[in-house]
Amino acid sequence: MRPIKQSHKLANVRYDVRGPILVEAERMEAEGHRILKLNIGNPAPFGFEAPEAILQDMVHHLPHAQGYSDSRGIFSARTAVAHYYQGDGLDHVKVDDVYIGNGVSEMISLVLQAFLDNGDEILVPAPDYPLWTASVSLSGGIPVHYRCDELNEWNPDLSDLESKISDRTRAIVVINPNNPTGAVYSPETLSAIADIARKHDLVLMSDEIYEKILYEDATHLHTASYAGDDVFCLTFSGLSKAYRVAGFRSGWVVATGPRYRATDFLEGLTLLSNMRMCANVPAQHAIQTALGGHQSINELVLPGGRLLEQRDLAHSMLNAIPGVSCVKPRGALYCFPRLNPEVYKIEDDQEFVLDLLRETRILVTHGTGFNWDASDHFRLVTLPCVDDLTEALGRIGDYLATLRD
Repeated sequence: MRPIKQSHKLANVRYDVRGPILVEAERMEAEGHRILKLNIGNPAPFGFEAPEAILQDMVHHLPHAQGYSDSRGIFSARTAVAHYYQGDGLDHVKVDDVYIGNGVSEMISLVLQAFLDNGDEILVPAPDYPLWTASVSLSGGIPVHYRCDELNEWNPDLSDLESKISDRTRAIVVINPNNPTGAVYSPETLSAIADIARKHDLVLMSDEIYEKILYEDATHLHTASYAGDDVFCLTFSGLSKAYRVAGFRSGWVVATGPRYRATDFLEGLTLLSNMRMCANVPAQHAIQTALGGHQSINELVLPGGRLLEQRDLAHSMLNAIPGVSCVKPRGALYCFPRLNPEVYKIEDDQEFVLDLLRETRILVTHGTGFNWDASDHFRLVTLPCVDDLTEALGRIGDYLATLRD
């Protein structure tokens, strides 16, 4: 009998954040080992609970959230999203510019399916959030990675970005604040990227899910603010990180710029939205309360807040390890440290993190899993409390000492 195989469409699709290393971690857990999972930005397991007001609002609306909604999202949620961007200077955002989905990940998938023909190219940062690369490939496109410069606080290398543009390039992906590096882009960087998109008639796709998780003097600016009226921009965001409701799956995409030029694409996006019926309706009722209520995230990122304290600890302890350097993250929930190749002779970084897992019971993600081109980085989340993070980084440091020896 014929073997039943996966589709050829999956040939270039990877998602190593939940790949073979997690499988090994789950095998070890089944044997009774306690694994500290620093591989994924999931706030709840580390004690970051959803704000009570959001939970109460969802419970209140449950009796009225039992049927399908408009495929683009309930009116109150879309209105709240539109008002949020209007309040941030994007005055022309209207309710019809907003599509609600089951998290940013679903909206990325729907947008790329509606947007790409086979062989179209999308410029994606390296390192990247690997869902972008995987979704471009799955949609028939070709991800082309432009390099971010570690020596320039992980800002995009603009000359490298522009050099990668071909006659098949359709869009530039911007991830700001960045996952995995924690970079927060300057006005000059965003303006330059928008100018490149304008010059080459490209769409901008801006992933801004970490926009409220900022440290010290970092300021987030919407890419759409620099796209203006002549560059079509799709802005992705949601509740999962800043509002600690990752499992609720509540995100959105907002279209700005010359919408009249994108009428056909938006009809396609609406078609795909209709086909999946609608997003999770109870979670949609959380959006209005979240965006309009008390912003509890501020208490976590300001001095004395858990997220800032943990970021500082991780950055300090990583840089104290011989042969390890880490650019201080200015946003998001991660560190992306570099292992000096002259000190650590790592040829396969996936094998490195597997060995690290087996020896320390700490689960991290290898740098090439974020489409970085060398085996000299890894990513860890900074969500554990100070005591747990201190223990984890101590174990990592002890293990790296054995590699130096």
